Amino acid sequence: MFDKKIIVILFLGAGLFLTSFIPSQPSKDNKVDDAFSSKHSENVLNGMVVLELFTSQGCSSCPPADELLKVVKNKYPENTFVLSYHVDYWNYIGWADPFSNKDFTEKQSRYNKKFGYSGNYTPELVVNGKEHLVGSNNMKVINAIDKYSGIKSQNELSVQQLNRSTNKIDFDYKIDGDTVGKNVRAVLLLKERITEIKRGENRQRTLVNTNIVIGEKYLKINDGRVVGSINIPSLAINNEELVLMLLVENNDADITGGVKAAI
Repeated sequence: MFDKKIIVILFLGAGLFLTSFIPSQPSKDNKVDDAFSSKHSENVLNGMVVLELFTSQGCSSCPPADELLKVVKNKYPENTFVLSYHVDYWNYIGWADPFSNKDFTEKQSRYNKKFGYSGNYTPELVVNGKEHLVGSNNMKVINAIDKYSGIKSQNELSVQQLNRSTNKIDFDYKIDGDTVGKNVRAVLLLKERITEIKRGENRQRTLVNTNIVIGEKYLKINDGRVVGSINIPSLAINNEELVLMLLVENNDADITGGVKAAI
């Protein structure tokens, strides 16, 4: 009969042996930007990458996508255009997202109809108006950035005039490239907001949202120029830094060019 001490030693040794073959799990404390490998961080972005995130403060799976969007914005400030569209279909859970808008839900539905996808979901990320993916999937987002950064934009915009007053922003931009069958989407964004969530799926969490869409309108292109204005809604605090984006779209909602400015 084996000595009890020997049995215990054999058992512990076997456990350590098996443990050595179990792959280690990444720490949950790792930052989102750790997903961006050193190889990727050395890439140079040439083409424009527009990332439209459909999200909600009432959705428990959305905060990782919100965080990833902020990482992308900070990592590639020149060539990535990130936008947060807050939808309204999560509001019934118990927390009414202050940035939600039924028009954004309808916008998401139009995109998904285009993609042949049934229904809406969050967090959904639309890339250059051409495809969609789960907005919290780090590798898919990285691959999308790599893909579209290598495609030269069809249209380039240059500012002729840009002025901000108390209630609106006036602008005048020249557009180079073919503009037949295209128009311009003017989008106004809050640079960032921090919100303490009191109820719903994200209750007792502090959420950071970046580039929150608070205004949008479509404008026609005339003689290679787009001239217009966009109102500043009451959601914006006096003198709060805003971001204006102008995105050129074709009739199929593919984005072919863009420009952005902090104002």
